[in-house]
Amino acid sequence: MSNGDGARRSGLTALHEGLLIAWDALKANWLRSSLTILGVAVGVSVVVAMAALITGIRSSVMEAFESSGPNNFIVTRFDFTAVRINEGDGRPPWWNKPQLTPFEAERIDRLPGIREALYSFSFQVDFDYEGHNVKGVQAQGYSSGWPGYAQGDFIAGRDFTPAEVSENRPLVVISDALAEELFGQRDPVGRHVRVGSAFRGTMESFTVVGVFAQEPNIFSSAVKYFAIFPYTAAKRRLRQSDWQAQIFVVPRDSVSMSEAQDEVIAALRTLRGLGPREENNFSLLESRQILQMLDNVTRVFFLVMLLLSSAGLMVGGVGVVGIMLISVTERTREIGVRKAVGATRREILWQFLVEASVLTSIGAAIGLLGGWSLSGAVAHWTPLPARIPLWAVFAALTMAALTGMLFGLIPAYRASRMDPVVALGHE
Repeated sequence: MSNGDGARRSGLTALHEGLLIAWDALKANWLRSSLTILGVAVGVSVVVAMAALITGIRSSVMEAFESSGPNNFIVTRFDFTAVRINEGDGRPPWWNKPQLTPFEAERIDRLPGIREALYSFSFQVDFDYEGHNVKGVQAQGYSSGWPGYAQGDFIAGRDFTPAEVSENRPLVVISDALAEELFGQRDPVGRHVRVGSAFRGTMESFTVVGVFAQEPNIFSSAVKYFAIFPYTAAKRRLRQSDWQAQIFVVPRDSVSMSEAQDEVIAALRTLRGLGPREENNFSLLESRQILQMLDNVTRVFFLVMLLLSSAGLMVGGVGVVGIMLISVTERTREIGVRKAVGATRREILWQFLVEASVLTSIGAAIGLLGGWSLSGAVAHWTPLPARIPLWAVFAALTMAALTGMLFGLIPAYRASRMDPVVALGHE
């Protein structure tokens, strides 16, 4: 047998003996061990649950954007992904940025590399049908053609046509949940609803032309009741403001996103009469920018939760120090016997480090189960998804094991430095 094989076998034997001794010590002091395990489990469960929620939310957002078109982008009035309150002089970031207009959307729509450009803005309205009111419905004013790039499909009726948009027709497409709330089992298509603001006393009659059902995702779960109006009717009949209107741009399949963006930028700069040295007074927003903003927010949130959960690991670590010091004192004679029969300082040190790591690793395993249960409950009872990433499992187990070894180092070192003669005489 080579020296390397002998060293490996010796190391495995020491590890096996350390695990057996650690297990016996845990059973003998189960109450103290349980309190230490609880502290570690709480910290690990919080880390795992937060990692599961953040990973699930991010993957769901990515799926939502990818399904709507990876090359699509949005023209906005200003870059709202930048973290800022104002421009430094008390004015909001959009004060010197002109509004986007339907005419600009039409010009973008006619560019060679663009398949479609959809004008859109958001607002809230109230619905009333035969005295049944639904307040605060999320609404969008849109160009015709939006269903081709929305996540979902019509379950009844149709979209409004370009001619109906230009003619300012009082038409509306509603969500399946809103249709059920207003009409029950009756066919919504063709029925007249009153839309507007009940508080202001301004309600207009609109005809339901379609019922749209969204595909299940994080956004559809958050908003059940929604309505889509021709943007002309939203502005003129409902008197809604389009000061934060956006243009949803869909490039042709043969055109890359960068080429399409160059076309849009050139067209808007020409329309707005911007000189060569003047900056753009509009912004282009891609899916990856939104994901980056989400990553920045979740990174900070996760860091805060990690710091809070580390308190649980600190409690467990302090418990490890206490329980191991007591264990060393109670087993002084045992340490003396082991040293008398040939155990080295390194083997004694290893024995107690393994015991401390086993203690915290059990807490980590329980914490993993707790985090999995907590994230599963959140995913089941709320719209938030939860997916436990593999890195979170390894990070939790590694962090717990290192906590045990770090906090168990002082008691283990004390045990390894004991004089065997003094230890054998201990009562």
